[in-house]
Amino acid sequence: MKESFFYHALKIDEKRCFGCSRCMRNCPTEAIRVRGGKATIYENRCIDCGECYKVCPSGAVYVAQDDFASIYNFKTRVVLAPSIFFGQFSEKYNASLIHSVLTDIGFTHAIEVEASAYIHSQVTSDYISSHEEHKPLISTFCPAIVRLIQVKFPALVDNLVPIKAPVDFTANYIRKKLIDEGVPEEDIGIFYITPCAAKIAATKSPVGEDKSSVDGVLNMDTMYNMVYKQLKNQAKEYKTKLVANDVTSDCVVFSLTNGEKRLNNCKKSFAIDEIHNVIDFLDKVENDDIENLDFLELRACDQGCPGGILTCGNRFVINDRVMYRAKKLADRERSGETSRKKEITKMEDYLVKNSRVGKILPRSMMKLDEDISVAFQKLTKIREIEPKLPQIDCSVCGAPSCHALAEDIACDNASLLDCVFIQRNLENRNSMTAQESVDIIKNIWGEEKLDDYILNK
Repeated sequence: MKESFFYHALKIDEKRCFGCSRCMRNCPTEAIRVRGGKATIYENRCIDCGECYKVCPSGAVYVAQDDFASIYNFKTRVVLAPSIFFGQFSEKYNASLIHSVLTDIGFTHAIEVEASAYIHSQVTSDYISSHEEHKPLISTFCPAIVRLIQVKFPALVDNLVPIKAPVDFTANYIRKKLIDEGVPEEDIGIFYITPCAAKIAATKSPVGEDKSSVDGVLNMDTMYNMVYKQLKNQAKEYKTKLVANDVTSDCVVFSLTNGEKRLNNCKKSFAIDEIHNVIDFLDKVENDDIENLDFLELRACDQGCPGGILTCGNRFVINDRVMYRAKKLADRERSGETSRKKEITKMEDYLVKNSRVGKILPRSMMKLDEDISVAFQKLTKIREIEPKLPQIDCSVCGAPSCHALAEDIACDNASLLDCVFIQRNLENRNSMTAQESVDIIKNIWGEEKLDDYILNK
């Protein structure tokens, strides 16, 4: 299918942005420029990984979310909570208690996302074993990684496993379960608590699908604060409600680094986290420097989902709490206190039948024009411009690198005169005045910034 657009959850508040360039210099896909003293996102390059959000000192980068009040558009309100949501709370607040609070603040049903992780792993393993031609197969669990491959490594899109994420498996399960129980489909609203911006973007414009299985996405930091406030205010009055234990010990760690890899039966596989580590490894895969790989579990965030930008806690602490909970679940399973066979397995055939997504298409950030002849002309222009630039990637031009500036010039988004070294060269030849050079810098970095700097000096 043809994806018409990329929705982006990451936004820039121009009133807060003062053009410090930290976001531009840290963006792994060179998706940010500084113009007029403000950061600007190139939407065709952005993968919603959140690196800009992490380094912004002014809070100018923010994550758009659905309004919590939108849950009341539905009579039956389901919340999908990932295991790391529970891992943000102290061990004294067990999962059943947090489930109770979620239903108390407005949801009618609560279920863990990882309830479907085992079925998801089985479907993925079957796909890997039957598709030898595109090894290594790459997990599509992390939507930032899917977009990274689409825009930066388009030659690897056929290596992506075209299987829906566990959140979609679980959403499909609970929706069908409620419908089978007699709830009208139009009354059901399913909302996902997300640890990152990429999962919001994936819900709003899913890759390989026309519509997501989820009706809305809520930021994890917002939901954590809502639940924690309830726990603190009424901790003594709250009683733990008995809820169905939907996850197994294997499933609860699925979103952690190695969580998916350990459930897939592959001879040789790697689990790699943090976006820059992933890019380095994919460079080697694309260049055939690494051979005989079956499967790659790739995560944009350090430690996997515990490192998501919307979590409210230290990623290592969250990881440890999730692992501790998994150990307790494993102990209960071994003792026979709980069964590893969950209710969701009754719907396995239905979930497997609806597990696939359509063809995942490349969206190369190097696509210079729809017209191939025009694109070739621009590429030729880039090759002519780049040797004229100093190749030191100083970013004074408002672009993250000399190569990025050459691309911008070829696409009429910048000028060769934006390079400060070319400005100095022209000044030395008396082909440019100092004032003309100053005006160019003001256009990039903002008049106020330059004037304030001069006055302060």
